[in-house]
Amino acid sequence: MPLSEHEQRMLEQMERALYAEDPKFATALEGSGLRTYTRRRVYQAVAGFLVGIALLMAGMVAQQIWISVVGFLVMLGCAVLAVTGWRKAPRPGEQARAGGSVAPRQARQRRSMMDRIEQRWQRRRDEGR
Repeated sequence: MPLSEHEQRMLEQMERALYAEDPKFATALEGSGLRTYTRRRVYQAVAGFLVGIALLMAGMVAQQIWISVVGFLVMLGCAVLAVTGWRKAPRPGEQARAGGSVAPRQARQRRSMMDRIEQRWQRRRDEGR
């Protein structure tokens, strides 16, 4: 559930206050959560991908098609996990967004587009009366 605009502003104010009060502590907390989790997830996906390659090769050597298919599926699943984990990871200087996966600029653009659509709808409705 995304935060409302008021809640986002309050959160940003608390973050600024924390940075002003104790910048060393704030930078220590900044990347400890989501970034390390996604990095660990990507590493696990790479290891799983290598296991999938091993299964694929073992199936070819043993001439068992089903082992090769399982290896390919493991490789495919791990590749998807690695790519999605890599995309979700915040950049080193960037903080994780609490409100969801939509960037603030994109949210503003969407909101302004929705505002324009609503204004047009209201105008058409008022002209019809």
